[in-house]
Amino acid sequence: MAQHGDLMGRSELLFAGGGMTYLGDLNEQSAFGEVNAAGSLGVRTWLDNRWALRGTVAYGAISAMHDCIEARNLSFRSNLFEASLVVEFTFRPYGPGATESPWTPYLFGGVGVFHFNPKTKYTSFDGTEQWVELQPLCTEGQGTTLYPERRPYRLIQTAMPFGVGVRWRVSKSLSLAVEYGFRKTWTDYLDDVSTTYVGSELLAAQVSDGVMAAQVADRSSEPNAPGIKRGDDSLDDWYSYFNLSVGINLNTLFGWMKSKKCRN
Repeated sequence: MAQHGDLMGRSELLFAGGGMTYLGDLNEQSAFGEVNAAGSLGVRTWLDNRWALRGTVAYGAISAMHDCIEARNLSFRSNLFEASLVVEFTFRPYGPGATESPWTPYLFGGVGVFHFNPKTKYTSFDGTEQWVELQPLCTEGQGTTLYPERRPYRLIQTAMPFGVGVRWRVSKSLSLAVEYGFRKTWTDYLDDVSTTYVGSELLAAQVSDGVMAAQVADRSSEPNAPGIKRGDDSLDDWYSYFNLSVGINLNTLFGWMKSKKCRN
């Protein structure tokens, strides 16, 4: 391994691929609901033989196309972009200078910010299908005169990523890892479902594209009266990201730049 004081020698470029899942009002029980492809790019820097700092950007999708409450019949899909900074702790010495541990389990936790935008399929009167954004439709009366306390939810939110993994050292410059991480969020609107039905008359009268809003807000076979429970606002939504990653030491990738500088 590189000298402890060599920043490039203590750092790795990370490439990862895997899947994202969602847990919320439309999927209340299964942590492995609908899985959507996801990938990420990051940099890990070792602070010592057990602690490391990792910055990552990830892109994927979450969805629930089959409502866990069949009669409610709601669905959504959202692309999701995340940036995070986490601290990793390995149970066995593994970082720069550690040679006795070719593999180790580890824990991680930190902070993140993500962008989402829930959409659903809408069929117009002429039979044309399209994906429509749900947040501008104010499906639970956000911003209307009858529900002034319900404000449109923000599409950029914070999250707390945490999880577990196992890492293997393939060579001095290459490592592999498998990881599963949860994301605790502070929004109940990843799926655009949280509180109560508000009635099609209100949406049609006070929301832009009110006819569309009324149709996607209540897809039950029998219309629900205003005040009937649509979601559970006592619990926020979660999502998770599991992946297989490859780490390449930065000296291996960019060491030629240092050699060139020395020759000059």
